[in-house]
Amino acid sequence: MSYAHLTTAELQSQVANWQRELGAVRRLADRTLSAYLGDLGQFLTFLSAHTGGAVGMATLRDLRAADIRAFLAQRRNDDIGSRSLARELSALKSFFGYLEREGILTSEALATIRTPKQPRSLPKALTVLEARATITTTDELEDTPWIAARDMAVISLLYGAGLRISEALGITRADLESASLRVVGKGGKTRLVPLIAPVRQSIDAYLALCPYHPGPTEPLFRGAKGGVLSPRLIQLRLEQLRGALGLPPTATPHALRHSFATHLLGRGGDLRAIQELLGHASLSTTQIYTAVDTDRLLDAYRSAHPRA
Repeated sequence: MSYAHLTTAELQSQVANWQRELGAVRRLADRTLSAYLGDLGQFLTFLSAHTGGAVGMATLRDLRAADIRAFLAQRRNDDIGSRSLARELSALKSFFGYLEREGILTSEALATIRTPKQPRSLPKALTVLEARATITTTDELEDTPWIAARDMAVISLLYGAGLRISEALGITRADLESASLRVVGKGGKTRLVPLIAPVRQSIDAYLALCPYHPGPTEPLFRGAKGGVLSPRLIQLRLEQLRGALGLPPTATPHALRHSFATHLLGRGGDLRAIQELLGHASLSTTQIYTAVDTDRLLDAYRSAHPRA
């Protein structure tokens, strides 16, 4: 911990225990875990300067709401946005929640702090024609047939099955054994996603051409030298496709997943079913697509309203 010299040994021990709980029990992704630890470090560094000494358990017990507000105000002055502030507050609540569950200390200071309001950001979906073009144009940008087939298969999974790029690159042969694709999502949660014929055909085409043969439980998609395919290579392929097709900068691998959900909703897809397909833990996360799909609402209005 870069802030270890600012904290007592007892507090450092509790931070380490909290870290183990986040990883082993809550199964947070490494990236999220690292962000939480960094957020807590920011707060403890602030507290050390704020109180003028090393931060220990006694410091946390005496914490007041005014201290936390002073921390948030300083982070605002550092040009930290509302989304990052909300995450930092979430990290603090997680740590103090752990201390309370373990019977170490109770602090009511955080309970009075509201999460900063965040600007509503809508997913940037491609049109149906643009999404299809990203798939069909892929082989025109790559001279090596098996690599072209590989990239087409990955992009097909992003748009045709609504996968995150990490989910697509983690697929194994064993995951393809049934009619539905077995996907391991965030937090290690598993879901089944139907594979439409064009997507399965693109995967089969890649497997037929790929010079490497990973085992049944090893990631399917491989780099040029046989290693596990890096997400960066698919991101670069999308950058090439943006230039070739004149797509906006928002046409990223994740935008294809947004497009999958938006286009399903536009064709009358059920919001609960889309939630299951995307692997969202909460329906509220999926509901953002209802604000995106205005075309379907306008079509319904024009066709049904007597004065339209």
